[in-house]
Amino acid sequence: MALPSIPPPFIDHPEYLKHYHWMKQAIELAESAGAAGEVPVGAVIVNAENEPIAVGENRRERDHDPTAHAEVVALRSAGKTLGTWHLEQCTLYVTLEPCPMCAGAIVLSRLGKLVYGADDPKAGAIRTVANLPDSPCSNHRLPVVGGILEATCRQQLQDWFRQRRG
Repeated sequence: MALPSIPPPFIDHPEYLKHYHWMKQAIELAESAGAAGEVPVGAVIVNAENEPIAVGENRRERDHDPTAHAEVVALRSAGKTLGTWHLEQCTLYVTLEPCPMCAGAIVLSRLGKLVYGADDPKAGAIRTVANLPDSPCSNHRLPVVGGILEATCRQQLQDWFRQRRG
């Protein structure tokens, strides 16, 4: 799936351009996951200097691990890279709104910011079905930006499921 190399000219805000760049990387990881028979979800974690420190893609089928969602894979890698589970200075980019398990892991990591592509109307636990980060059970509040390259992320998932269902 080819994405334009630059966003539309009317969206030139530096923060959006940064989100656009990293979400494109997450989409490429999702494409790799889909080609390997996994639900196509990809994730990238960047540090405060806007450098990538971890990536993840869905690996449940390959690893025979129900927790091997793209976000969890990336969070584990980031913790190892930084030598700490505290990710306050990091931003996670993921193509699909996190599920309850991933939302819980994100809250527990004390992530600095979450940026995601498509809402998940069945299991989204950031704002669509539930709002775990803002719930009373959450010990950490985090800024969330949703809808970055939303149509592309949604289409990638829909195409993959359409192909699987024949």
